Amino acid sequence: MSARDLSVLLGVILIIVMLVIPLPGWLLSFFILINITLALIVILVSMNMEEALQFAVFPTLLLLLTLFRLGLNVSTTRSILSEAEAGGVIATFGTFVIGGNPLVGFVVFVILVIIQFLVITKGAERVSEVAARFTLDAMPGKQMSIDADLNAGMINEHQAKERREKIENESDFYGAMDGASKFVKGDAIAGIIIVLINIVFGLIIGMVQMGMSFSEAIDTYMRLTIGDGLVSQIPALLISTATGIVVTRVASQGNLSTDVTSQLLRYPKLLYIAAGTIFLLGLTPIPFFLTTLIASVLGFGAYWLSREVEEPVENESEELDETESDQMKSPENVVNLISMDPIEFEFGYALIPIADSNQGGDLLDRIVMIRRQLAIELGIVIPVVRIRDNIQLHPNEYRLKIKGNEAARGELLLDHYLAMSPGDEDEELEGIETQEPAFGLPAKWVTEDLKDEAELSGYTVVDPPSVVSTHITEVIKQHAHSLLGRQETQQLIDHLKESHPILVAEVTPEPLSVGDVQKVLAKLLRENVSVHNLPVIFETLADFGRMTTDTDLLAEYARQSLAAQLTRQYMKEDQSVKVITVSGKVEKIIADNIQQTEHGNYLALDPESQQSIISAVAAQVEQISLQEETAVLLCSPAVRMYIKQLLERFLPQVVVLSYNELEPTVEVQSVGVVNVA
Repeated sequence: MSARDLSVLLGVILIIVMLVIPLPGWLLSFFILINITLALIVILVSMNMEEALQFAVFPTLLLLLTLFRLGLNVSTTRSILSEAEAGGVIATFGTFVIGGNPLVGFVVFVILVIIQFLVITKGAERVSEVAARFTLDAMPGKQMSIDADLNAGMINEHQAKERREKIENESDFYGAMDGASKFVKGDAIAGIIIVLINIVFGLIIGMVQMGMSFSEAIDTYMRLTIGDGLVSQIPALLISTATGIVVTRVASQGNLSTDVTSQLLRYPKLLYIAAGTIFLLGLTPIPFFLTTLIASVLGFGAYWLSREVEEPVENESEELDETESDQMKSPENVVNLISMDPIEFEFGYALIPIADSNQGGDLLDRIVMIRRQLAIELGIVIPVVRIRDNIQLHPNEYRLKIKGNEAARGELLLDHYLAMSPGDEDEELEGIETQEPAFGLPAKWVTEDLKDEAELSGYTVVDPPSVVSTHITEVIKQHAHSLLGRQETQQLIDHLKESHPILVAEVTPEPLSVGDVQKVLAKLLRENVSVHNLPVIFETLADFGRMTTDTDLLAEYARQSLAAQLTRQYMKEDQSVKVITVSGKVEKIIADNIQQTEHGNYLALDPESQQSIISAVAAQVEQISLQEETAVLLCSPAVRMYIKQLLERFLPQVVVLSYNELEPTVEVQSVGVVNVA
């Protein structure tokens, strides 16, 4: 434990001791000076901070200082009532303020208490309450603003995390200040009660127990009570003022002194008006010398400030030109030009309303939800989507770019709805013929007055923001494997290492590098297999990584370990999986044409055989698509990878599974067989 920690703990214990054990007068005087010193430090810190969170410990410190001050009050009250003595500091304060007249001293003390209690303490309490409420109400809006900046690419994930933490800390701080301000209020009330107790019971004890006369008792106990009240209320007044400064402080680039002088004296011409007004007051019975002196100081200050305001404007323009010139010459400026965003969404000027929150657009919020949804579904963190308008596109056109290359393009009509027919198309429905961009289904753009009619006709009707959101989601899913690089893979490994350190140590850096792990995960994502269950995948890599470093084979082993996940992914509501089975003849043709090399295995099949197998699969897929079923091809584990490679270019939508990738308990229904002549 450090000396700082120990000093704070001893300080709290000492406060408790003060409440119980009587202290000598010299020690009370020492603690009273310490109390005044701490209060002075607190108000100086509150005046020099730039924002409230820089003094985040203030609510807790306020409680400790209040307890310390009340402990002093208890000790001084005990000393005053029992010994008619409370140390030199209290006696000096009492004698100085009273000045031979106890009643005047009492009135001064009462005024001081009223100022603290009714003005500063009540005001700080109200401001704390309102600030806490407003800060809490503003949290959702601030969070959405951070998400919008993140999606727009204005900030990165780390900066967004810092801003969110700052918002949470601000909410906690102002909530704590709302409660801590009650300590100040209670302390003021306690101070008044203690003064009354000291005076009343001091007179009784002095006259009854100590045999003092009434005038002697009044002089003695009034002097000590007023002194005790002053040495207690002056620090309390400083703390109350610091509380008001903290809760009314607005974040800025400077401390309180800088802000007051820069903002109060921002308009020098107004000082001339003030100087003239004060000078005119000198023509009245008010002393002419004083008004002339003040007016002269104001006039000189206005002249001096006017010169200072003009010079920086010229200097700033020169510095700005130099800064821009230096930036254009700096190599960093060129480097920034070649940076590339992983995902970019560009749109024509007519589509600006869907992204502009001021016009009711919610595309930024939708993209935030898309990234969260895909993180859960795929198990990877989707990069920030940079959104920008592009005047080179048609007004209603948009496009999505993945790593600088166009991945999708579409068109929206913001004043229409997209109506997709479930089957039999209603020829009477008027609309603009188009295709649903995400899945290529036939659709129509219909006006709002035809929306209800389209729904009654069996059409699925969606608004333009939903259309583009669905398109973005599907395109990102299709390209998830290309968005997962080594850097992103390392982040996944680091996250897994927090909960499974031994498992990660068995896989990387030996026997598999980060690049090897990235290739395995990318191969899974390429076939729409989620890597969310990363511990199971790493268990498989730990088991087979020392046998082979062929990432294709490791991906196949990983798929088999995810059999439960794949089964649920393609299982129907009746707990069955409908598949197209690959015949033994086709499997033998493929197995006989697998070439093994030192760099891995590949399928070396002649073009005629390739075409016959692809045609046979296409025929079966077309037949099952008429039944609105997902095309799932089932084959043996030895040839699954090569069949998928064969079909990937021509039939990418076909899912290829092996027998080992389905749970034994699931019912497999064969709806077709792939065979060749």
